[in-house]
Amino acid sequence: MRQSTLLLNTLRESPAEAEVASHELLLRGGFIRQLAAGIYTYLPLGRRVLRKIEQIIREEMELTGAQEILMPALQPADLWKESGRHNVYGPELMRLSDRNEREFVLGPTHEEVITALVRDEINSYRKLPVTLYQIQTKFRDERRPRFGLLRGREFVMKDAYSFDTDWEGLDRSYRKMYGAYERIFERMGLNYRAVEADAGAIGGEGETHEFMALADIGEDTIVSCTCCDYAANIEAAVGRDGAESVVPSSEVLPREKIQTPGLRTIDELVAGLQVEAQQIIKTLIYKADQQMVAVLVRGDHQVNELKVMKYLNTENLEIVDSGALQELGLAPAGSIGPCGLHIPVLVDQEVASMSEGITGGNEADVHEIHVRPGRDFKLDQVGDFRNVVEGDHCLNCQQGRLKFSRGIEMGHIFKLGTKYSEKLQAHYLNSSGKKEPMIMGCYGIGISRLLSAIAEQCHDDRGMIWPMSVAPFQVHLILISSKNEQQTQAADRLYAELAQQGIEVLYDDRNESAGVKFKDSELIGIPLRITLGKNAEQGEVELTVRKNGHREFVSIDEVVNLVKEKVKG
Repeated sequence: MRQSTLLLNTLRESPAEAEVASHELLLRGGFIRQLAAGIYTYLPLGRRVLRKIEQIIREEMELTGAQEILMPALQPADLWKESGRHNVYGPELMRLSDRNEREFVLGPTHEEVITALVRDEINSYRKLPVTLYQIQTKFRDERRPRFGLLRGREFVMKDAYSFDTDWEGLDRSYRKMYGAYERIFERMGLNYRAVEADAGAIGGEGETHEFMALADIGEDTIVSCTCCDYAANIEAAVGRDGAESVVPSSEVLPREKIQTPGLRTIDELVAGLQVEAQQIIKTLIYKADQQMVAVLVRGDHQVNELKVMKYLNTENLEIVDSGALQELGLAPAGSIGPCGLHIPVLVDQEVASMSEGITGGNEADVHEIHVRPGRDFKLDQVGDFRNVVEGDHCLNCQQGRLKFSRGIEMGHIFKLGTKYSEKLQAHYLNSSGKKEPMIMGCYGIGISRLLSAIAEQCHDDRGMIWPMSVAPFQVHLILISSKNEQQTQAADRLYAELAQQGIEVLYDDRNESAGVKFKDSELIGIPLRITLGKNAEQGEVELTVRKNGHREFVSIDEVVNLVKEKVKG
């Protein structure tokens, strides 16, 4: 491709809307352009990278035996109502009606559509197992699109779905896909971790893993062990308290009410009562579907709402605001305690193990001290209801401590079980002629997200440094002077020879200064650069490796073979 004909406009200044390095570089390098908040056009360079990513994914999907299909983005809302997700998915689901007032949604995912398809196409165990996948545009009405392609309202995704006759078959399908994901991200040169995760709105009945690109700007917190290979998203992470216990007094004292005017938050109580946060028991009131529940955690811990939802088997969980507390006849927030509450009380296991604590007194500006779990409030429902904190003990190896890092979610795999097949009647006849629900798995990769994740990890202060496997071109051929006939002839000949060898070349034949060309080259980040300048008269060109800046002068006659070796790796 001659750069003089390429739709490519680089930007010298950082765009105002760019919040992170990947967003800035993809805009400045002419890979993408924003149409509206969270909606982007992929320009030729960006589209070439996407195609490379898609090709790697297709190759690895086909190695697992998965078959590619393409499903509609526009989906009947009735399917979502049949699965029960039409209301559960929330405001992020884009909903619309046609001219006949029939309801549709723009698909953020395709569990309903694929299940209905397989239900209608497969009815016998002889046609199972099967795994189907597609690469397609998805839609999500993000409240606050940000970070460019990392959180958008329209995005490109690979989603695959496996159908098996039993759980052992699902285990095999899941392991195949897990291995394929590892190969995909390794081929793209990514630094990543596979972590245990929560199924979220997709749901399911078994294990689930997220694949995270390690990056400081990641919106997800990765919890890992300092001694073993345990890793999990913070939403799913478990641990044992690693803080030194604050032992108040060995003397058993009756609980006692004290006046605490103006002390409502944990920080205010710590300062006002001269105590440690871990001596305080927080009581939070939630509405779980239509039921009110209280959740107790230590003052230095935070409630993990997903763990609470999973324990209660509920689809909606909302913290009750101060107005609703008053309507329920409860004390103001910050003064509520577990003693005497007439609603279910979920007690975090770290609270249950406390000898005593400080709680709200269920009156405005009143707290209680010497409150003993089990004596002053019941321990009927004890479980893990908190987020882990750094320094917690690892439950996997019993030796290490948990540490935090940040990550960008690139892929997520789920064991769905019969969640969708039962609701949508996707059955097969077994060898005895009996109807059984298909056992499903779901496997997604955010392709446009990968574009940003790679950019976030592979750049320096001058621009992009694309890995060879996904680079828009493999070689950037720079002609220093388009007015020099000898240089031009040599560059044209070299361009043709590289193309004949199957090397992807971007040929900068523009009538621009050398400085402009080099700055653009470094910004675009093509792995290899051949500079054809005054040394062409001696039959030499300069070969530069973008990743490490290594430069060498080589013979024009030898450079093609040398490039072929470097491209092959």
